[in-house]
Amino acid sequence: MESLYQQSQSAVLNMSTTQHIVVLGVDIGGSHITTALVDLSTRSLVAHSLRREAVDSEQDAEEIFTRWARLIEESFSGLDLPSKKIGIAIPGPFDYEQGISLMHEQRKFSALYQLNIREALSQRLGISAESIRFINDAASFLKGEVYAGAAQHHDRVLGFTLGTGLGSALSLAGVTTDADLWNSAFRDGIAEEYLSTRWFVKRYRELSGKDVGGVKELVALAKSDDSIHEIFQEFAHNLAHFIMPYIKQHEIGCVVIGGNISNASPLFLPAFEALIAAEGYSTVVRISSLKENAAIIGAASCWDL
Repeated sequence: MESLYQQSQSAVLNMSTTQHIVVLGVDIGGSHITTALVDLSTRSLVAHSLRREAVDSEQDAEEIFTRWARLIEESFSGLDLPSKKIGIAIPGPFDYEQGISLMHEQRKFSALYQLNIREALSQRLGISAESIRFINDAASFLKGEVYAGAAQHHDRVLGFTLGTGLGSALSLAGVTTDADLWNSAFRDGIAEEYLSTRWFVKRYRELSGKDVGGVKELVALAKSDDSIHEIFQEFAHNLAHFIMPYIKQHEIGCVVIGGNISNASPLFLPAFEALIAAEGYSTVVRISSLKENAAIIGAASCWDL
């Protein structure tokens, strides 16, 4: 009996004969690489093709490249595609046109600083460098949601990933870019200090004197601790007041929210939407529908020209 992965490969083989366009989407983070085949004809992942592997971003360059190339090769294994095309979402700073890593002294990928990632992967995979494209990870998240998720049919979109850090992206008339708002001045510091997991942990400690591991733990305690509802209401105010100037500046029609904190949206979304409406904006707010797959689909969609 065929394995699920073999079945997915057979499905892709059939796709190649029916004019389906299949691209490998890759999401590279500080601790992992995730890949999946994306059918651009249906704007969806090929069933059972999702793969993930842990990668220590502080290893030497050769080890990182070897792990990346191995998983990418496995993802293409057995496929009879007319050409192999890859879209890669990766954090910045990075020269996305040239494929050169500019990450330095950020406790991730230090060994790749100023190396040409496109050429390195091209050589190891035995494919042309022109078959590999790169996109910023935050931009890729939003591009995926505009292409196939919660922000379809909207042409002026602002996207945020809320978690251990603050990711942001802007999509205007089909062009998606990293908004890079994490260190924007906000209140007594920068935006990320008020719109990330560490703010929740800090604020709960201030109000209760207790420590929690993160937002998921706060959600579990919400039924028995009223202070948690206060914290989420305060977070909604922070988020609304930070976002509203950008909604006005870019005439944003849709805001998409992803990241781990978005899983707690029932506790902050109603207040956030009410604050936006109270300022006279008709902007709709959507929680990511693609979740972790958004960046993969967004990266692959770089080939849908």
